[in-house]
Amino acid sequence: VQLVESGGGSVQAGGSLRLSCAVSGYTNDGGCMGWFRQAPGQEREGVARIYSGGTTEYAGSVLGRFIISQDNTKSTAFLQMYALKPEDTAMYYCAAATTVVACVTGNERDFAYWGQGTQVTVS
Repeated sequence: VQLVESGGGSVQAGGSLRLSCAVSGYTNDGGCMGWFRQAPGQEREGVARIYSGGTTEYAGSVLGRFIISQDNTKSTAFLQMYALKPEDTAMYYCAAATTVVACVTGNERDFAYWGQGTQVTVS
């Protein structure tokens, strides 16, 4: 299983970005896909996750600004980010799990597969 993120970049506060995560060798069938982020000097935190059926969960800090989705093949996940703030600056990671437990807990330890990350910088 390989995850490849794209779409990161630099944007001014208030702007938007759309991250993509292409996953090979995996389909979100009964599992979970999620986005996490890690700012310098901070622990990695969950941002959003999506169940195979499309139910979504969000961190309070991004609720109403970020939207997680997946394509019809359930092998690509997206994170649409609006109204970006400087505190959203971080490396963003895509993660996938074959078990729904990952979506229930949101715990990064329940996600088996990870991408290399894509940098988002908001100034």
